[in-house]
Amino acid sequence: MTAADQVAAWARGRPPRAGRTRVLAVEGRSGAGKSDLATAVADRLGAELLRLDDLYPGWDGLLAGVTAAHDWVLEPLSRDAPARWRRWDWATGRYAEWHPVGDRDWLVVEGVGSGARQLAPYLSGVVWVDAPTALRRARALARDGDTYAPHWSRWAAQEDAYYAADDVRGRADLVVDTSPGRVVDTSPGSIIGTSSERASA
Repeated sequence: MTAADQVAAWARGRPPRAGRTRVLAVEGRSGAGKSDLATAVADRLGAELLRLDDLYPGWDGLLAGVTAAHDWVLEPLSRDAPARWRRWDWATGRYAEWHPVGDRDWLVVEGVGSGARQLAPYLSGVVWVDAPTALRRARALARDGDTYAPHWSRWAAQEDAYYAADDVRGRADLVVDTSPGRVVDTSPGSIIGTSSERASA
């Protein structure tokens, strides 16, 4: 059983807190493996997947992306109202088209800030994805290459400030360590190990 299987099995027992929708946050620092885990978990839950990378308004927009997720998506869902989000176009440096959030039982929100205290009232669960710094950096730069390299320190500084003010890891329901070779621990409250899926984001 992969980490994604275990996360999905655990999540199915969680109650909805955003209206009728159960929202699972997949949180962690850049390169920890959030994207692949979130994709796999969303597939198992039949969930819509929202990536905060599509909401951040640029390299300095971590907290603004969290606010957008709250105002555009989670708060409307809590009222069973239509929700939508607007995609940030990284090439043009401005917001582009709107996207509706589908009417599903599950929404997986992935990205730095998805488990933020501002969003916590709407979340059915928070999964923290972890990996050593050197491994995270190697993954992120292998994925995004020259696009990300000049901004690694800039983004990491935002992560540092955000996590200093908001201990998301300390509040997480589950922890998934995507370091190669880790043994899966299925004791209550944590999963330590790696899924069979490639962990890269």
